[in-house]
Amino acid sequence: KVMRTIDDRIVHELNTTVPTASFAGKIDASQTCKQLYESLMEAHASRDRVIKNCIAQTSAVVKHLREEREKNLDDLTLLKQLRKEQTKLKWMQSELNVEEVVNDRSWKVFNERCRIHFKPPKNE
Repeated sequence: KVMRTIDDRIVHELNTTVPTASFAGKIDASQTCKQLYESLMEAHASRDRVIKNCIAQTSAVVKHLREEREKNLDDLTLLKQLRKEQTKLKWMQSELNVEEVVNDRSWKVFNERCRIHFKPPKNE
């Protein structure tokens, strides 16, 4: 939630920093849009990295628990722990889908307001 603050506040941020046509001369909208673009890129990359790192760690735990479970099929505590970790892994994987929706929404809003002020580099 904390890492998505920029996405949650993007409309407010654009409304307060990117001028409408009547106020275009008073604020450097291209610089503002560039800064917002860089902030969005950084936030999205950071969240993606964190989520994927969590998925990798949880996958390793699930793999280890599966191996332990195969050695000891009667251990119900182990089974319960395995199910808990599998649920956590599925939740984290679904978080990647949520992230895609959040990112798409933010880029759509950004492009609507900043497309005439700032053109992102082609390689990104």
